[in-house]
Amino acid sequence: MAEGDNKSANLIAQETAQLEEQLQGWGEVILAGDQVLRWEKPWFPGALVGATTVLFMLVYYLDPSVLTGLSCTVMILCLADYLVPILAPRVFGSNKWTTEQQQRFHEICGNLVKTQRRVLGWWKRLFALKEEKPKMYFLSVISSLVAVAWIGQQVHNLFLTYLIVSFILLLPGLNQHGIIAKYTAMAKREINKLLKQKEKKNE
Repeated sequence: MAEGDNKSANLIAQETAQLEEQLQGWGEVILAGDQVLRWEKPWFPGALVGATTVLFMLVYYLDPSVLTGLSCTVMILCLADYLVPILAPRVFGSNKWTTEQQQRFHEICGNLVKTQRRVLGWWKRLFALKEEKPKMYFLSVISSLVAVAWIGQQVHNLFLTYLIVSFILLLPGLNQHGIIAKYTAMAKREINKLLKQKEKKNE
């Protein structure tokens, strides 16, 4: 067991080092984005929601076709991939990195690697469920897709995408400031109260 844990830790360390090397040109931008996503200043959540709202209002106003939207998105990503490593050192000054910043960059890369491994693990478990319990797999997938299709039919797709993107962008800050843990604990307490009340009624 310990040998397996050591092997897994070594693989994570290797993948983290590789990712750090690949993202080195984006280091300053990633650190700045991390500060915004974790709400290091009180106005950051408002700025995140505001920027997201402006972007989606622009998309709504222009109403581009799927092909145009996809082409523009890929074009912006290609430009960013080319320009950011060139401009970031001049804007932020990479030679001013502190030990704390380097450590935070390492932590971010490590978290990205762990997240990727978790997603792959969920994907593998899904296929394992398909092999071991095909009926359960079929019912779970179909019911989930039907629920998503129903939600998509009830809510405008652009507005739904806006809500999802806004939640994803706010999630690190909500987690960092303990808001998710607080409301999760409250929900658990309420559920436990309801269960206890139900048990008393049954008695």
